Amino acid sequence: MLLANTLRSSTFRLALIAIAIFGLIVAAIMAYVYFGTLAYVRSRVGDVGDHSGFVAMLELAMIAVAVLLVVLSGVAAVLVTRRTVGRIEEINATSRAIMLSGLDRRIPLRGSHDEWDRVAENLNQMLDRIETLMGEVKQVSDNVAHDLRTPLTRMRGRLEKAYHAPRNDEADAALIGDTIGDLDAVLGMFASITRISEIETRARRSAFRPLNLAEIAGEVVELYDAAAEQVATRLSLTGDREVAVTGDRDLLFDAIANLVDNAIKHGRPGGKVTVTCRDAADGAMIAIADDGPGIPADQRDRVFKRFYRLEQSRYTPGNGLGLSLVAAVARLHGAEVALQDNAPGLAVQLSFPPLRSGIQLA
Repeated sequence: MLLANTLRSSTFRLALIAIAIFGLIVAAIMAYVYFGTLAYVRSRVGDVGDHSGFVAMLELAMIAVAVLLVVLSGVAAVLVTRRTVGRIEEINATSRAIMLSGLDRRIPLRGSHDEWDRVAENLNQMLDRIETLMGEVKQVSDNVAHDLRTPLTRMRGRLEKAYHAPRNDEADAALIGDTIGDLDAVLGMFASITRISEIETRARRSAFRPLNLAEIAGEVVELYDAAAEQVATRLSLTGDREVAVTGDRDLLFDAIANLVDNAIKHGRPGGKVTVTCRDAADGAMIAIADDGPGIPADQRDRVFKRFYRLEQSRYTPGNGLGLSLVAAVARLHGAEVALQDNAPGLAVQLSFPPLRSGIQLA
């Protein structure tokens, strides 16, 4: 089967064309050598004697060389083409298996570390990435359905009750207000999803400009100061007064606000939340630390997925999109997000790349 595929393959036809061209070149060289040898012999000994034996021996040698070259070229073409077609067939077989059964199949590697193994490794990594993305899409779809079920069920229940009850202005006004509140929550969820998708497609780079990260952090701290006082949390800003970054001011404000909001809501009541900004040679840094229960080490990578919520956070307001937005903003700005143990509590650190020289703060 493999031999038949080899003989029918376009690679084999290309090899035959290359061999034919090579054969023409070799034939021309051999003809030149043949007639040149005869001319040389005649120039040395003239027409004296019988040269038929020498000519026959020379012709036999030329024919033997030609046959040997044809056989070797044919064998080489078949072997090389067979190897190439074999690797292509492995890729095709894996592709067919994936189409029939799913994304769990991978192209086998031979361990030769040649270009075909590199192609197979790249395709396997691509399949791994596709499988991961498909899993995330499924998880997001399940989470959206789960998170939408509660507000939609509440709205339907209220409307059903109001439909069968006598009209009452105060009750109707309360019903409308509660329904609008649930609809706003649903619309806010979809707005957050759209915003994250927009950030991830890098559609916001046009708004990048030099900024003072400490100034943005100060505005966030001022905004959330009242919310922190309600739960007796001490919210403070420390560090450098000028921390230069290049980015989108609104997105950075939203990212820092999400982190501060999470620290206040999930930190220890009566505790403290500290926002620290630093400017160093290796880039700007902002950290938001609290002294609450923190996040278990085995779940720190998962909290950046959309709609993922810790078990202790499922009964608090929110939809699990805040840290996803933070991660998207960080990627857009080339920053790294790190979750660290604050002993006790959690510290979320955003590390930005160093600025180019000569950039002035806005």
